[in-house]
Amino acid sequence: MTLNHPAGTYVLNKQPPNKQIWLSSPISGPKRFDWVIVGDSQHAKEGTETSGGKWIYLRDGTALSDLLKKEIGVAMTGEGDEGDVVTGKEGPGGGGSME
Repeated sequence: MTLNHPAGTYVLNKQPPNKQIWLSSPISGPKRFDWVIVGDSQHAKEGTETSGGKWIYLRDGTALSDLLKKEIGVAMTGEGDEGDVVTGKEGPGGGGSME
């Protein structure tokens, strides 16, 4: 997905084999986000669980949704309140806009 913003162009790519989302940001640079299950260590990514997690940049613990909200003022949500990156209703193998 490409997003043109006054600050520059953002590019989000899904990487299914790695269970990652890659972000290129004109503000914070390139980052790779892993699907991390809430309650687990943020230093170990999980397999195919699809609920209760967040997309996390493991080097500093930043959540993808938090970074996008801070940089471009957009909260990432899917269909209504049911598909939302913050509450972990999306993820590897799950439905939603990032699949």
